[in-house]
Amino acid sequence: MSSIQLRNVTKRYGQTEVVHEIDLDIAEREFVVLLGPSGCGKTTTLRMVAGLEDVSDGELSIGGRVVNDVAPKDRGVAMVFQNYALYPHMSVRQNMEFALRPLRLDRSEVNRRITETAEILGLGELLERRPSQLSGGQRQRVAMGRAMVRTPDVFLFDEPLSNLDAKLRTQVRWEIGKLHKRLNTTVLYVTHDQVEAMTLADTIVIMRDGYIEQTGTPEEVYSHPRNAFVATFIGSPAMNMMPATMQDGQLVGDHLSLPVPERLAGKVAEGQRVTIGIRPPEISLVEEGADGALAATVEVTEYLGNEALLDIRIGSHEMIAEVPASQRPAVDSNVHVRFNPEAIHVFDAETGISVNA
Repeated sequence: MSSIQLRNVTKRYGQTEVVHEIDLDIAEREFVVLLGPSGCGKTTTLRMVAGLEDVSDGELSIGGRVVNDVAPKDRGVAMVFQNYALYPHMSVRQNMEFALRPLRLDRSEVNRRITETAEILGLGELLERRPSQLSGGQRQRVAMGRAMVRTPDVFLFDEPLSNLDAKLRTQVRWEIGKLHKRLNTTVLYVTHDQVEAMTLADTIVIMRDGYIEQTGTPEEVYSHPRNAFVATFIGSPAMNMMPATMQDGQLVGDHLSLPVPERLAGKVAEGQRVTIGIRPPEISLVEEGADGALAATVEVTEYLGNEALLDIRIGSHEMIAEVPASQRPAVDSNVHVRFNPEAIHVFDAETGISVNA
């Protein structure tokens, strides 16, 4: 097993810097997900770990060994690509065998590794088929198997589920999670899909514009976002955000007045412009006159089975509430809602940084 360390790792293309002095520690056997929007530098970072991109500045270590100038084949890593990268003219068995050629193993060891890997991934009956005869999910399992037969110290996944439909994404995501537990190896996984990140990761690294915005467990980045970007990027539906100003101990916006949560007492200055954040499940329907009740208008409803999403308006603030489907009000009706005071987030309006950071 191997740990991974990045120290001030930078990537430039010509004069353009796309990854900026990243520091990251990945422990042995840890499952770490690089999460962020397109163009944030997550795949470039993964490719530097793989050796497919050079490190412009900084130091990259795998298993305590600096690998800046080490060839990809000698790094002890195996990569699973978004587009499978299978050889179309080869069978499943041949694709897996090809990954073992640089190791110069004897035939019995090659067969043993392929047989064991095929059994783990349910590929035994598919070994003689070619990629064109497989479904998308089966192709991705073959790509995973080709990586597994090398018994690498580190698995690298580059958006491996993005070409699959919703049902297959769920199925293969489970398989990747079970695979990690079974092999107990280090995994670095890239995705823009927060569901993948939240369900698979031990640690999530959220990136934007080549910088790391926050690193933490799924619970930490969801419940304690460092800034407004992280707060709105994590969670579906996204966190509701409303401009406000601190006035006489209240967070005041258009048709909106909320007391500062006790945990944030003394952290918001009088007159400070802020952004209030509240997640949709933390907005509940209440009776008029209830403590903390705010008047709202229901503009759209979405029925989701057990829950319903309400597009509501309070003054000029449009937001989403998630309530039990049995409580779903009619469109255009006037209701009263309450924000859970323990779940209110407050961010500085200029910097976007949480006042509790």
